[in-house]
Amino acid sequence: QVQLVESGGGLVQPGGSLRLSCVASGMLFRAYNVGWYRQAPGKQRELVAEVSSGGSTDYVASVKGRFTISRDNTKNTVTLEMNSLKPEDTAVYYCNARHSVLSDYYYWGQGTQVTVSS
Repeated sequence: QVQLVESGGGLVQPGGSLRLSCVASGMLFRAYNVGWYRQAPGKQRELVAEVSSGGSTDYVASVKGRFTISRDNTKNTVTLEMNSLKPEDTAVYYCNARHSVLSDYYYWGQGTQVTVSS
């Protein structure tokens, strides 16, 4: 059974940092592209950052220079380091794993809440 489990969300003040983790099980992790998405109330879910199976990364413009995505295939884990957080980063963050070749195979985690507020 495939599972993606996110952790690390919480409440942080503007300018602060958080680290989100996504741990995968039940899959050949190294064959999957993994992305972090977020969804704020009343807004569509958006892709924030992605790391390919080969290790290349991409970010939405609004988080470039503040967020860093990385993966450790030995631990089946993808991490999102979030620095200089802003109130507009407040959202539920979801981990998504999509097979790098067979794109119909994709999975979602349950989400973790990130709230940036003073």
